[in-house]
Amino acid sequence: MTADSPKNLRVLLVEDDVDTLTATLKVLEALGHWATGVKSAEAAIARFFDGAFDVVMVDIGLPALSGRDLAEKLLRDHRVPVIVVTGEAEPATALRGTMWLRKPYTVEQLVEALGRSSALRP
Repeated sequence: MTADSPKNLRVLLVEDDVDTLTATLKVLEALGHWATGVKSAEAAIARFFDGAFDVVMVDIGLPALSGRDLAEKLLRDHRVPVIVVTGEAEPATALRGTMWLRKPYTVEQLVEALGRSSALRP
């Protein structure tokens, strides 16, 4: 854990790949965070409520409702920081309130993204 990474974040992880979901949850917990995961944007919407999570990590390429659509909804309705996790390059104009974490990423890059997400919190 680095000095710039907050401990004890409550993280909602939205990832449709079961292996990636499981591995990322284990890493988040090893870093000292409380994390729970869901496999779709629809499940995230059902699970999310104001104040329950400090940050949402969302895979951009979700089936049905996309990660981008979910991020837009969360930012519009709840003002929670969103880390967009994707293999895609960050667009020139990313959604305000989001940061991009490009797959594959290292634990150090994850720690940095979590630390930066705290600056996005209202």
